Amino acid sequence: MANTSFCRWLVLGVLAASPLSAQTAAEAPAPTAPVVDPVLAQGEYVARAANCVACHSVPDAPAFSGGLKMATPIGNIYATNITPDPETGIGSYTLADFDKAVRRGVAKDGHHLYPAMPYPSYAKMTDADIAALYAYFTKVVPAAKMPNKPSEIPPVLNWRWPLKFWNMLFADFDVYQPKADKDAAWNRGAYLVQGPGHCGACHTPRGLFFNEKALDESDPDFLAGAMLDHWTAVNLTQDVNSGLGRWSHEDIVTSLKTGQTPFGTAFGTMIEVINNSTQFLTDDDLNAMAVYLKSLPGVKEKNAKPWAYSAASTEALRKRDLSAVGAKEFLQKCEACHVDDGKGQAQFLPPLAGNPALLDKDPSSAINVVLNGSMRLVVDGMPDGYRMPPFRALMNDQEVANVATYIRNSWGNAAPLVTAKEVKAVRDATDFASDKVIVLRMK
Repeated sequence: MANTSFCRWLVLGVLAASPLSAQTAAEAPAPTAPVVDPVLAQGEYVARAANCVACHSVPDAPAFSGGLKMATPIGNIYATNITPDPETGIGSYTLADFDKAVRRGVAKDGHHLYPAMPYPSYAKMTDADIAALYAYFTKVVPAAKMPNKPSEIPPVLNWRWPLKFWNMLFADFDVYQPKADKDAAWNRGAYLVQGPGHCGACHTPRGLFFNEKALDESDPDFLAGAMLDHWTAVNLTQDVNSGLGRWSHEDIVTSLKTGQTPFGTAFGTMIEVINNSTQFLTDDDLNAMAVYLKSLPGVKEKNAKPWAYSAASTEALRKRDLSAVGAKEFLQKCEACHVDDGKGQAQFLPPLAGNPALLDKDPSSAINVVLNGSMRLVVDGMPDGYRMPPFRALMNDQEVANVATYIRNSWGNAAPLVTAKEVKAVRDATDFASDKVIVLRMK
């Protein structure tokens, strides 16, 4: 989308995955020779796990050459060039310089990085992973002479020295330490989720000073869901309705691998994560992440009654009883794909019945996907042929509110009503979702 929200400024990161140029989904490059040096291969893999293509790569420009515009409450900033070009990139960085930037948020010249770079998460990464990452970016990624764009934050507000105190209050610079009472899979999953994967940067709620409220499972706010770019980054704890409580271990693995499960399809910026990061991880690592996520207790829905399917809405639709708010809009715009029983058409058209994103109290995701559709998933080089189309030009605010209310309160779903005012706020803050998707091939 053209207007990127403040939340995106907070969560998008610094490193990504391949020396290839950024491409659209339809223009994914041909396979290249794999990296054979074990350290460089490790660096490439860590870069995939860290997945920051969405920040440091833009379509039709050299990979990692920066330029992505990010909106903040005080002005726009632009992602920087992290190719090994000595003048405009990181070509003059030593390993120590690189480490300080990635794990401490301090650039070579000493200025503090905005927490758009998720260094509070990357701080948990091991020395070996950082060294491999440095080797990969300096020895494999092609240098691109691409000058960095200055920020558009006005004077005084653009001072960076206060970030030193922000770091003292909210960052933890300790490398991840395995828990002695947990097995190897749990610890590996915790490391990937908390560290290079920086899942908390999106899925953990923010405090008054825009800090993540928690950096690991010791605090129940960790991964409990948060706003991101007018989407709701879903609750990843074991809450039974808006979280992953009904998901099996295999469901989590499949979601990370393909973006699709019986409960729904990836949406919003999670599509970028699937396209460029998690689908490329090993099965062992995906299983480890699932082990860790399944261990997180639910925090929002204590003693909640688990969602159960109800056929009442289906029966009313089949009788053409359109008295429910939004039933008419659903029948006209949604029923053909998502079906009158709300179960969708597996595996390509996601269900609405029991979908955790629709059971969330915050309607942002429902509104956004109706207005703007979604980008394409690209798995194993194959673009998804069933992209959700945008309806912002076909439906007014009240109609979108009606249909969002309907899908959030049918087939056993139960969530607060959606208002036209809420729809207008999302419409005004967003543009059409682009069908251009940056997809970098790893092998």
